[in-house]
Amino acid sequence: MNSTKSRRKVGPASAAQNGAESADKLEQLLLSSAICNNEDLGPFIRKAFSSGKPETLHHHLRNFARSKESEIEEVCKAHYQDFILAVDDLKSLLSDVESLKSALSDSNSRLQSVAGPLLSSLDAFLETRTVSLNVDLALQSLATCIRLIEVCARSNHHLSNSNLYMALKCLDSIETELLDKTPSSTLRRMLEKKIPEIRAHIERKVSKEFGDWLVEIRVVCRNLGQLAIGQASSARQREEDLRIKQRQAEEQSRLSLRDCVYALQEEDDEEDDHGDSTSGFDLTPLYRGYHIHQTLGLEDRFKKYYFENRKLQLTSDFQVSSMTPFLESHQTFFAQIAGFFIVEDRILRTGGGLISKMEVENLWETAVSKMCSVLEDQFSRMQTANHLLLIKDYVSLLGVTLRRYGYPVDALLDVLSKHRDKYHELLLSDCRKQISEALAADKFEQMLMKKEYEYSMNVLSFQLQTSDIVPAFPYVAPFSATVPDCCRIVRSFVEDSVSFMSYGGQLDFYDVVKKYLDRLLSDVLDEALLKLINTSVHGVSQAMQMAANMAVMERACDFFFRHAAQLSGIPLRMAERGRRQFPLGKARDEAEDMLSGLLKAKVNGFMTLIENVNWMTDEPAQNGNEYVNEVIIYLETLVSTAQQILPAQVLKRVLQDVLSHISENIVGVLCGDSVKRFNLNAIIGIDVDIRFLESFADNQAPIFSEGDANQLKKALAESRQLVNLLLSDHPENFMNPVIRARSYNTLDYRKVVTILEKLRDQSDRLFGTFGSRGAKPNPKKKSLDVLIRRLKDVS
Repeated sequence: MNSTKSRRKVGPASAAQNGAESADKLEQLLLSSAICNNEDLGPFIRKAFSSGKPETLHHHLRNFARSKESEIEEVCKAHYQDFILAVDDLKSLLSDVESLKSALSDSNSRLQSVAGPLLSSLDAFLETRTVSLNVDLALQSLATCIRLIEVCARSNHHLSNSNLYMALKCLDSIETELLDKTPSSTLRRMLEKKIPEIRAHIERKVSKEFGDWLVEIRVVCRNLGQLAIGQASSARQREEDLRIKQRQAEEQSRLSLRDCVYALQEEDDEEDDHGDSTSGFDLTPLYRGYHIHQTLGLEDRFKKYYFENRKLQLTSDFQVSSMTPFLESHQTFFAQIAGFFIVEDRILRTGGGLISKMEVENLWETAVSKMCSVLEDQFSRMQTANHLLLIKDYVSLLGVTLRRYGYPVDALLDVLSKHRDKYHELLLSDCRKQISEALAADKFEQMLMKKEYEYSMNVLSFQLQTSDIVPAFPYVAPFSATVPDCCRIVRSFVEDSVSFMSYGGQLDFYDVVKKYLDRLLSDVLDEALLKLINTSVHGVSQAMQMAANMAVMERACDFFFRHAAQLSGIPLRMAERGRRQFPLGKARDEAEDMLSGLLKAKVNGFMTLIENVNWMTDEPAQNGNEYVNEVIIYLETLVSTAQQILPAQVLKRVLQDVLSHISENIVGVLCGDSVKRFNLNAIIGIDVDIRFLESFADNQAPIFSEGDANQLKKALAESRQLVNLLLSDHPENFMNPVIRARSYNTLDYRKVVTILEKLRDQSDRLFGTFGSRGAKPNPKKKSLDVLIRRLKDVS
């Protein structure tokens, strides 16, 4: 049992030993296979060392080597004969080599003896060549140094002559081409130190020149702006002169189309000749500074510095001094700004990107905003129209000037248009004062002109003449001195109004000028004349002079509107179509009414003589009554005087009013209480009086016309129709509507009844009934009685 147990114990160990041996064999086979196949033995070595059994690997390699020795032995045995033959060949070759070696030794000895001198010569050559190379290198270094010194000298020369760009180019040349090649380290260090200092010096010098330019350019900008605006003013004046010539040509119809075209071309040529006179300002310091900074690589910094400084200058230009009136400083103020933007436009176009279009536009927007606010503030303070006009004209010239350079100026023109009403109100106020002073100085005397220039200045310039024939001098005008004075005031108003409206962005402004001209004439001049008539006119001569003045002013008003149309640039036919009624109508009517009233009062003094008429006369007055003779004498004297100064139509209206008043007085006397009764002889005398008056009216036909003379006679219609009715054989026809409308249309039937009741026949005398008892009744008396009854029935 024990042996069995022991076998059971040994059996597994034997099996393990057998397994290990088979594993060793397998590993040896694998190693042999790898060696034969020239494979990498690294995995086997690592495995052996990792397992801690390198002896096993060494044992396997030794076994492989023993196995291969036998193979080598077998190969050697197989090739032994060949090996013996090869050894024999080697021995014969060795003897040949020995003989060759002795031959080579001899050759070498001979070569050494021959080449020795050559080698010494070669060594001398190499030494000489080295010296030559050193000399060449020294010469090259010297040439480099000489060139460097020359460039440095040129740089110093350029610096001394302020040729800064060329000096910088020399420095760049030194840095890029010569500095690295400089053999002298001392010279190189010196240049590396000095070049930045020189550049800094150039930058400081250019900056100083640019700073000086910034100071100078402000004065240049002001002068440049004044020059540019002055050129715009000259161009505007040439345009105005051309318009005047064209208006004269239109009026006279004497210039041909060719002449007009030539004149226009001549003006254009003048414009071209003077168009570039604003190009004389110097931008060299600016462009040199910009170029130098570009060369220094500081372009952006210079742009920023330039823009900030120019912006600060513009801001300082906006300052309006409170110590100096704006009227005195406005030209400098606007000229400075105009010159600033003229310079900026040139820099924008020629500066190579120094300033951008956007930056210029931003500066212009700021400037426009500031100028508008300054104008608003200053205009709100001004109380004189002429001051406002002066500033407006200069601002409009500023707009014309800068518009040529592409700057928008609509905002400025809008400010001017906004204050249009204030300007005209101030202008109306000034004209009101001037007109009041002119009228207050009026002496109501005809104006005496001794020279032709006086006639031209006071008559022709306002187209007041009634004939193209120049009168003889001295010449007594039909108007007083106040007429040309007022005409000058109104013409000045028109020209100032047109001047303010012109060049303000509005092309068609005649309606605006016409509106304010209407206001001046109707609200200012008309009221002033009315006041003068009501307060200062006390006599017939003054009233007559005033009426004559108003007739002349009517022609003057036509001239004012034509003048306004011409200055506004519209055809006269359009102005004629839009003409309104006479704007001084109230003053004209008041002057004529005043003259008529004074004449009526004068006539009333003569009409008091009608009280001396014998209303119950036995014989009619064949030569007229006393009153009518006095009246006619006065009227004839009046006409002889009035026709010298009064126009025919005015004189006709006044005489017509006076004659109508005389007719009313005659009817009033017959109707009044002063006449208790009258007879036909008295009426026949009144008929003679009226005939004298009608003859006086007919005698005025040479002064007026036949139709106007008939109108004067119609002024006596009431008294004439009354006398005709009283002398009619059939007075009852008064009740016939047709006859009444034709022959008695001016009579009031109530007055007719009153007058008819006062009419007495010759038989109605006191105690006349005793002598006429049994006489045949008068049929006319019966007709009058019937007419009276019928009229009373109607009433």
